Amino acid sequence: MLRSFSLPAIALASLLELGLVGSATAPSALAQAPVPRGSNPALPPPRPAPASSIPRVEVPAGVLLGIDVLEHSNFLLLRGKRIGLLTHPAGVDRRGISTVEVLHHAPGVRLVALFATEHGLWNNVAGGKHFTDAVDARTGLPVYSLYTGSPSVPTPSSSQLKGIDAMVIDLQDIGSRSYTFSGTMKTVMEACFRHKVEVIILDRPNPLGGLKVDGPMPDPAIVGASLVCEFPVPYVHGLTMGELARLAYGTPGVLQVKEAERLRGKLTIIPMVGWRRSMRWTETGLAWVPTSPYISDFAAVMGYPMTGLGCPDFDSFRNGIGSQYPFRGISNLLVKPDIVARELRALNLPGLNFRQVSVPNARTGKPGTGLYIEVVDWDELHPTDLNFYLMKLACKLEPRNPFAHLTKMQESKFLHEMGCTALYRDLAAHGARVDIDAYIRLWRAQDAQYQQRSRRFWLYP
Repeated sequence: MLRSFSLPAIALASLLELGLVGSATAPSALAQAPVPRGSNPALPPPRPAPASSIPRVEVPAGVLLGIDVLEHSNFLLLRGKRIGLLTHPAGVDRRGISTVEVLHHAPGVRLVALFATEHGLWNNVAGGKHFTDAVDARTGLPVYSLYTGSPSVPTPSSSQLKGIDAMVIDLQDIGSRSYTFSGTMKTVMEACFRHKVEVIILDRPNPLGGLKVDGPMPDPAIVGASLVCEFPVPYVHGLTMGELARLAYGTPGVLQVKEAERLRGKLTIIPMVGWRRSMRWTETGLAWVPTSPYISDFAAVMGYPMTGLGCPDFDSFRNGIGSQYPFRGISNLLVKPDIVARELRALNLPGLNFRQVSVPNARTGKPGTGLYIEVVDWDELHPTDLNFYLMKLACKLEPRNPFAHLTKMQESKFLHEMGCTALYRDLAAHGARVDIDAYIRLWRAQDAQYQQRSRRFWLYP
């Protein structure tokens, strides 16, 4: 059973808990996203609550996050339940207060356990580094690690879910498929559905907006093989976390659970109020809280889909210049920035410009130089294109083809993040002769089809 609530309709949650089955929403949420004919019957169209039964709820102006909507409903959905919370430092309300603190002190809410994924509960663990269970010093609650590095242990395990009635998920995504938080949400949904634990998603903005879709669709065989490729979506997917959860729930085969478990699973999404698909993060009026050490600001969020794939650790390109401009800077270990700039400017990539910059290097005392990626027209930009031209350029500039000599581990990581086996094999076989434009044309067509299909999961206009 899937339910979505807008702010007025969430006040009816107590009635729904007493037996009103289905999806309740006000026109400002689901009803504005038309559900085309042929939609999956597992995802029924929303049923608007009767206007006469909706109590008046006073809310502030601007974008309200899912946690704000929950708070303004006086936490009705959580009352009487033992709650687990999966979140991170960017899981805050519009005032910047951590969802951990909000729920820990909320009247009538029984928060019994915390769950943490990559970077830890408080962003104090390096990317890719695994960590074990602990006790949170601020609340005294257990913190269960969902990033232990053990592929044989479900995340979360049955013992971690024991005694929990509902799992609240409040994670800020950055709109790119290989960022691990959306994958974590999906694996947690799967574990909860197996163990009959309700899942409640507190929705947040896609910082890139909800209209930009770009990059390769992953090969079906790769989907679900890694946290960086849990969804069958383009690299820039254009969905919020709540919408991704709807896609996973409403598309048979996406969740790695038995079909009976999927249909029996209880998913509740608390949408935002005031967010529109045309909004990027800077238009929300919300302060950006770093989601990981190298995604410290919106500039890095925009840069991630532009260079995250094109600067792997096995060729000469690096994202960032020294320790500055993560994902927005490009440097090369072998050639000077002016050579790279000449090559990239010759591509005439829409919406982009490249500016040479110099930053101090504390270790060597010499300035580090590289290119800063300027976004001059977001609407014209296809952000992932730059990655693939960087791959081709690496083959041209380096003495040997870097893609032809990957270890099994490097190959697996690259494929899971990028998603396209055909391009990888083409790069390995033909290097700088690969026809990147042909792949981009194919992906554009696939992305257009995906965007049409995914509209039925939209929660916002």
